[in-house]
Amino acid sequence: MRTIEHRKHEKVNTGIGDKIFYVVMYLILFTLMIVVLYPLLFVLSASFSDPKAVAGGEMLLLPIDPSMEGYQYLLQYTEIWTGYGNTIFYTVIGTLFNLAATLPCAYAMSRQDLRGQKGLMIFFMITMYFSGGMIPGYLNVKSLGLLDTRAIVLINGLVSTFNMIVARTYFVTSIPKEIQEAAIIDGCNDFQIFARIVFPLSKAITVVMALYYGIGRWNSYFIEMIYLKDRSKFPLQLFLREILTKSSFAQTAMSDGASYSAEQMMALIKQADTANMLKYCVIVISTLPMLVIYPFLQKYFEKGVMIGSVKG
Repeated sequence: MRTIEHRKHEKVNTGIGDKIFYVVMYLILFTLMIVVLYPLLFVLSASFSDPKAVAGGEMLLLPIDPSMEGYQYLLQYTEIWTGYGNTIFYTVIGTLFNLAATLPCAYAMSRQDLRGQKGLMIFFMITMYFSGGMIPGYLNVKSLGLLDTRAIVLINGLVSTFNMIVARTYFVTSIPKEIQEAAIIDGCNDFQIFARIVFPLSKAITVVMALYYGIGRWNSYFIEMIYLKDRSKFPLQLFLREILTKSSFAQTAMSDGASYSAEQMMALIKQADTANMLKYCVIVISTLPMLVIYPFLQKYFEKGVMIGSVKG
């Protein structure tokens, strides 16, 4: 009879089918890596390159005529940094509001003794497929006095039904009922059970929810474009959209065949070059925080996503 020590040193013979499988998988993963990394490297290189070379398609990967002119110009663009500060504010405070509303709601929906649970879940599910519409929503916000305020940005989309369902599944599958029953016997009410027991045991799903909401907040611009008028309250993404629009307008104006004076044509060319130079720099600085934060939260993200998906 073979011993455990002998089995440890025994070589595992892989067949030709397994080898082909590994080769194919490595090729697929390498291809996916190229597909993911190339746009990131292209944008980074374009932010240091001559905008005319980038617009002309001369740059493929490495920078052409590298310079820091785009970033130097960006330092003088005060509205960009105003938008950057606003985005950080909306992301941090807004995500805290999202967590404060979503996690308690998900915990309540995970309780089997909640009266009318099925009806409430149907109510939540309806909001995933139907909405009041843009115009009624705008009129509602205006009647509440929230138009052109930071409050509408923070409270809009306070609870995502999808995120609430994910958190509820986590609470049902990962928090033992016996712990909650023991807390009830010790005299804890529902708020104390959530604050002292459930929430401290839910670090993984809390990080996942923070990532979901935080990335959505960081990239948001449509709601702000509708409800905000004061440029001092604009997020970074609105200024980036403005730069992209100027670049597109200038290029369209130069190619539509209309007659322009020499001064007008030079102004359009300068506007297009400046916008092309700035847009890649803004993209770099706008995506950098997410790229820096994600590696530190990746282990919690993977754990939170997988918990509850496999049972038994």
